[in-house]
This record gives sequence, C-alpha cells and structure tokens, in this order.
Amino acid sequence: MPKRVLQGVVVSDKGEKTVVVRIERTYLHPLLRKTVRRSKRYHAHDEKNAFKVGDQVQIQECPPKSKLKRWEVVGADA
Repeated sequence: MPKRVLQGVVVSDKGEKTVVVRIERTYLHPLLRKTVRRSKRYHAHDEKNAFKVGDQVQIQECPPKSKLKRWEVVGADA
C-alpha cells in the first residue's frame, strides 16, 4: 500500500529534529453547501533541522519515530 504524502506549512521548528506542519484542507459543508477550511497539525521528523517556520514542505507516513512523530519530511515545495 502506498504511503500518504501531504503538503503544508511549517509552524514550529523548536524541537530537535522535529518540525510541526499545518495541513489545510477544504471541503463542502453537506447541508450549507459552503466551502469550509479545516487545518490539522502533524509532528514530522526533520533529520538535518533544515526547515524553518514558513517553509512549504511535503511530509510522508513512516513507522513511529517517537510518541507523536509518525511522519517524516520528504522535501520542500517550490
């Protein structure tokens, strides 16, 4: 089964080898038929501490690396 890949923005880089990435998704409200934006934060592994706040990154599923980290940074979006 392929691993999921998501795109988002780094909102925190304070952890050692860890970044927090905010993923925004939009969907149509079933009753009001209005576009709704929702966001979720994921802790992702950043081996080289290369990414800073505001960077656009792609993250991919991986085996658990710690209590909260189940994602790893694949690369930056151009």
